[in-house]
Amino acid sequence: MNPYPNFVAEYARLARAGKDYPLGGFPPCARPVIAPDAPSVLIFSPHPDDEVIIGGLALRLLREARWRVSNVAVTLGSKRERQSERLAELQACCACIGFELIQTAPNGLEKVNPKTRAQEPELWSRSVQVIAEILQRHQPRVIFFPHELDWNVTHIGTHFLLLDALKTLPASFSCHVVETEFWGQMPTPNLNVEITPKDLADLITALTCHVGEVKRNPYHLSLPAWMQDNVRRGGELVGGQGAAAPDFTFATLYRLSRWSDGRLQPQTGAGRFLAGSGSISQLFA
Repeated sequence: MNPYPNFVAEYARLARAGKDYPLGGFPPCARPVIAPDAPSVLIFSPHPDDEVIIGGLALRLLREARWRVSNVAVTLGSKRERQSERLAELQACCACIGFELIQTAPNGLEKVNPKTRAQEPELWSRSVQVIAEILQRHQPRVIFFPHELDWNVTHIGTHFLLLDALKTLPASFSCHVVETEFWGQMPTPNLNVEITPKDLADLITALTCHVGEVKRNPYHLSLPAWMQDNVRRGGELVGGQGAAAPDFTFATLYRLSRWSDGRLQPQTGAGRFLAGSGSISQLFA
């Protein structure tokens, strides 16, 4: 008997049923007690919702290592009439998942894209200074931001905004850098992190707090499929051509490096797989 028609039908049924599930308004997820001197982790999110879409590794740092994770809202989107609403949705999302929230400006930074970097140096310089001040103030152990080919112009702009801000800091400043992907795939990820079903469910629950966005496009429902495909891609992109996929159900791909001596220092050696039972803080020793 062929089991695959039922296998596919179950996927389709769940995708249809999920469209009727409630959005937002859920109680906060359990959050561990964070010590006052816990290492700081900063997620530089181009838009509200990126913090949880790519936030699986950060969530594991919060829950397993008990590090302080803060989402930096680089922008609140380009539609000014939606910015106050998007801020409220973002606040609800961060409260749900347990991330702290740092605003770059009351309505976020504006025009964070490569065109502004090339053609409006004064505006770009002011944005760079905002990010540099946040980095100086929080002295993060780890920072997250999109890779340079993440397709969306604000994602790409955020990449270069962080690099330009880092270059303004003293040579003594150092931190681990985790580049992320969503709109455009990374050609050279070197880290594949397993996301447990419990963590993924909590990420999706928090993502539904962005009610206006997921009503427009219910991408929260496709997040499990995306993370399944990350397992497939990561098997060879991280493990090498012809390598077997890891025994993960869900995963997120990242590129891990380090900012040191005023420049980005690539990680050397083979790519790494971090299972759900693996030591998360060991990545950043």
